[in-house]
Amino acid sequence: MQLGINLGYWGAGMDADNLAVAQEADRLGYAVCWAAEAYGSDAATVLSWVAAQTERIDVGSAIFQIPARQPAMTAMTAATLDSLSGGRFRLGLGVSGPQVSEGWYGVKFDKPLSRTREYVEIVRRAMTRERLSYEGEHWTLPLPGGPGKPIKLTVHPQREHIPLYIAAIGPKNLEQTGEIADGALLIFPSADHLEETAIRYLRAGREKAGKTLDGFDVCPTLPLSVGDDKDVTALADTFRPYTALYVGGMGSRQQNFYNQLAQRMGYEKAAAEIQDKYLSGDKEGAAAAVPHELIDRTTLLGSVDRIADRMKAYAEAGVTTLTLAPAGFTLEERIASLRAGSDAMERAGLA
Repeated sequence: MQLGINLGYWGAGMDADNLAVAQEADRLGYAVCWAAEAYGSDAATVLSWVAAQTERIDVGSAIFQIPARQPAMTAMTAATLDSLSGGRFRLGLGVSGPQVSEGWYGVKFDKPLSRTREYVEIVRRAMTRERLSYEGEHWTLPLPGGPGKPIKLTVHPQREHIPLYIAAIGPKNLEQTGEIADGALLIFPSADHLEETAIRYLRAGREKAGKTLDGFDVCPTLPLSVGDDKDVTALADTFRPYTALYVGGMGSRQQNFYNQLAQRMGYEKAAAEIQDKYLSGDKEGAAAAVPHELIDRTTLLGSVDRIADRMKAYAEAGVTTLTLAPAGFTLEERIASLRAGSDAMERAGLA
């Protein structure tokens, strides 16, 4: 199992610190540094900035939003980043959610599975550097009856095959991800529930494609907070607003993938209460309704030894790249968390 680092969104007030965190992760031997985008900073610019000031660590989009870019543009960006970074780019894709897709990009959030499949096919086809043509439900290239003609990518990626990941939560999306991608980006993963909530669907998708999970990167992100084991409850409480935001407020009442995941993990009653309170405006009540066990199972909390034990559980559950989001209000605290993550990996015998 390898370690990754997730910088989250640029522009959240810790930008200079984020670069220092990425550089320290590079020095410590972390495998990949991911950056996210929603409706603020874009991930491509951040990744080029990080890649230019690091040496070995991969840089990855977690995620490039599918409604934000035409697939050929994503192929151009991926090829450019891979070339500029010396072959260190990983392409992560996701459909985002209905609020962002329709409210920010003006793209209808419908048929996300078929849209993702076509998008991936076009991106892969474009990056072969053959002349691009495609006929699908969502994209037709070139447009018929016009001046367009099949053209090919002029940029040469550093590698023939750039690893492609998909952010997936629901069973159908996970199965398709196993079928068409090289890795899966997961969130709110519990080692105790990973087989039933994710791995079995990824495995089914791989089998559809005539493959196994060998070589497929299972890549969840977990917040990390280091402290005394006696203070685990207090450490978990710092993540209550974060968990409540996703389970309660990320999406609508009808379409909240994170809420549905919490339900599949056995927290049906709590998930409903969190959502009810969050959507009614009671964010503090929603945070208070998050069960401690749910937070503890989906984060890495406590001493290096406790974190090492949890890392072993994730490795045994099938995780191949464990991405950390180190907590801390200062750069020094985040760097300390980063180093603790590296120490825990060694202590667990996974490094």
